[in-house]
Amino acid sequence: MTAQASDAPARWLSLPLVTGVCVYAGLLALGNRMLADPDTFWQIKVGQWILDSAAVPQADIFSFTMQGQPWISTQWLAQACYALAFSVAGWAGPVVLTAASIAAAFAMLARFLERRLDTFVVLILLLAALAIASPHFLVRPHALAMPVMVAWVMGLIATADRGGVPSFWLLPLMTLWANLHGSFIFGLVLIGAIALDAMMRVERPARVKLLLRWFVFGLVALAASCITPYGWNSLLAARNILNLGAALSMITEWRPADFTRFGTFEGVLLLGLGAILFKGLKLPWMRIALTLGLLHMALASARNATVLALLLPIVLAAPLAARFAQVAILPTNGTRLRSTVAMAALVPVIAITGFAMATGRYAPPSGIAPAVAVLKERGVSRVLNDYDFGGYLIWSGVPVAIDGRTELYGERFMVDVDRAMTLKRPDALFDMLKSYRIDATLLWRRTPAAQLLDHVDGWKKVFADDNVVAHVRDPSARHSAEPEIKPASN
Repeated sequence: MTAQASDAPARWLSLPLVTGVCVYAGLLALGNRMLADPDTFWQIKVGQWILDSAAVPQADIFSFTMQGQPWISTQWLAQACYALAFSVAGWAGPVVLTAASIAAAFAMLARFLERRLDTFVVLILLLAALAIASPHFLVRPHALAMPVMVAWVMGLIATADRGGVPSFWLLPLMTLWANLHGSFIFGLVLIGAIALDAMMRVERPARVKLLLRWFVFGLVALAASCITPYGWNSLLAARNILNLGAALSMITEWRPADFTRFGTFEGVLLLGLGAILFKGLKLPWMRIALTLGLLHMALASARNATVLALLLPIVLAAPLAARFAQVAILPTNGTRLRSTVAMAALVPVIAITGFAMATGRYAPPSGIAPAVAVLKERGVSRVLNDYDFGGYLIWSGVPVAIDGRTELYGERFMVDVDRAMTLKRPDALFDMLKSYRIDATLLWRRTPAAQLLDHVDGWKKVFADDNVVAHVRDPSARHSAEPEIKPASN
């Protein structure tokens, strides 16, 4: 069924704008939830350092365990943007920036889908994408890269649908992505897969020429990704993440999807599978490969669920349009009407933004703040901390033992810390306390190491609540006494 030309402009305008405004307003309403990630603290702190020094990091300055070791931030631009937003509006600044970026990504996705599919199908896909991706709506650099990723993949897929070659006008997106977040590597990998899909849409004699043109585009995109302060080292930085090996399973967002309890992700996947089986949807073989690849990424690592949510609808748009009622690509007339509606949409956006910033109700959770204050009063400088506490310690100006910069610490160190904290190898804890000259600890109360230190002479508990325990080194602290030995009576 083809859309009527008379209502085309309204269709073209309404859904993307409504989607963007609704997502934006919803995220601002739940703004504190986006500040719940402990890495937000150090991300903004790094951004502040970048703005203050007018340079990008080349070595670690925030920990005492890796002090001076080479470290680069492939997300330096996002960190600087967050720091600038924070300097302008406090915590509301990063929240507004993140909400606007995510809303833009979904508005772009809505526009791409609506030009190909019936409105009802588009709404289903958008709701499914929101349900899967929402746990990862956080004030972190990946959120600022979302609209760039969507625009990049939309450009590649639209070109493949036509059996053509991407325009070089897409290349600035790759450069921007490479400065916002390390996931730009995935964008480069997609060029090859989508090129094969495009090749299958042309006659055999034209395939070699088409692949060569895609190959040239890929080489230029690779060069564009190196236009960063770090040059080609940005490409090599991804290798440090991939080389973490066993350490990745210790980080929640890198763990495989958990289906031990029924959740939203599983529900959406099952409903989608059921719909495909019921309707008998058939895909071109490269679209099958792309679908399975995105699904594998999401199942292998929870953080990739957002990639699946945003990109799978783009991959499936053309096959769905071919299988079901197709909506004609809408004409581009009605410029004045589109401009008027777009300007009108700014009114609620500005009002919502002004209200959110004026209320000043945004603040990240800081449950460990009292414990950190106690440790700072004691002048400690080498705190052995749980992984989750590194961000706030960096924010507070306290050197950390470990934090969310996993590529800096590496697999061996992270495994050693895990063994020490969990007492899988009890002597590992005492080796770490000695070798790094630890003078304090800040741990979850449930951490086995924290419970052990309650009974170790030379360590004194200085703070404890329902969740957090802090100990300091104190030679006078005693938790046991030598048993009294009475002389034998005659």
